[in-house]
Amino acid sequence: MDLPALWFCLVSGMLALYVVFDGFDIGAGILHVFAKPEGRERIRGSLGPYWHGNVVWLLAGGGTLYFAFPAVYARAFSGFYLPLMLVLWLLVFRALGLELAEHVHHRVWKPFWGVCFGLSSLLLAVVFGAALGNVVRGVPLDANGRFFAPFWTHFGTEGKVGVLDWYTVLAGAVAALVLTFHGALWLAQAIGGGWGAVARRLHWPVGIAVALLTAASFSVQPHIVERLTEHPSGFAFPLLAIGGYIGARRFLESGRAPRAFLMSCVMVAALLASAVFGLYPYLLPSNGDPSLGLTAQGTAAPAYGLKIGLLWWIPGMALVAVYFTVLFRTFARRAEPGGTGH
Repeated sequence: MDLPALWFCLVSGMLALYVVFDGFDIGAGILHVFAKPEGRERIRGSLGPYWHGNVVWLLAGGGTLYFAFPAVYARAFSGFYLPLMLVLWLLVFRALGLELAEHVHHRVWKPFWGVCFGLSSLLLAVVFGAALGNVVRGVPLDANGRFFAPFWTHFGTEGKVGVLDWYTVLAGAVAALVLTFHGALWLAQAIGGGWGAVARRLHWPVGIAVALLTAASFSVQPHIVERLTEHPSGFAFPLLAIGGYIGARRFLESGRAPRAFLMSCVMVAALLASAVFGLYPYLLPSNGDPSLGLTAQGTAAPAYGLKIGLLWWIPGMALVAVYFTVLFRTFARRAEPGGTGH
């Protein structure tokens, strides 16, 4: 058994689950900015039972990355120090905004915390998208496998690049658009109203934006093209994403909003799986010499540790699966107006 490859898939899967689950409440948070006051109450109510658990996938994915690929964890967290601090503060303000907008009843502070929730959600979507763009593009790794990425340098994708360039900005914008669509579909099945119409208006822009980002990714990262050429089976993931994209619209048009949201989950997961498949075996490619990229096999923990970790990971994830099943079945209802959902 190729343990590094297996743990590569497990880490990628956990991060994909974070984007699928926390992605819908990030998208709903973005739409919170544009909703009327009574609509904001219902949006927050639809997220109340879920968002605490959704964020856990990010922590679990980061912890699993640290366990299975400690070298990648160390290099990535030191190289991306500045944007990671930004992510930390956005997560804090987003949580504060969501909670305090419900518990602080003041004509100034209640709207203030609502704005914090919405803007933090928007910025998180952009930052996470830009982070994925950095991984796809590659970073300026030196011979020791180290790098440091400032926020920006020359806005190009070669040489000493920063976190932001034309490609990563595009990735951030597309991520925000996709998650807004995902959030609109969540709201359409959770609280109804006019959110289905919002999702329909976003449908074509999402498709065009993802197509543009895909073409840009092929240009920026040649390894993706090489990987798909050598392993055509990988085309199953983008085809699954297209199927989810089309299915979401079809179910939405037929009035089956829960199934439309499920198709959106498939689309988001398949888009991430497409990127992961195209990058393998790299967890963190180099944007210069490909041989400097950090691979799963080259950065994995010792085989004994990976085997023992798997014995703990399986029952742990089984418990998480049970928890999420109970959670979503228990609260599978439309949120009441003004309710927090807690």
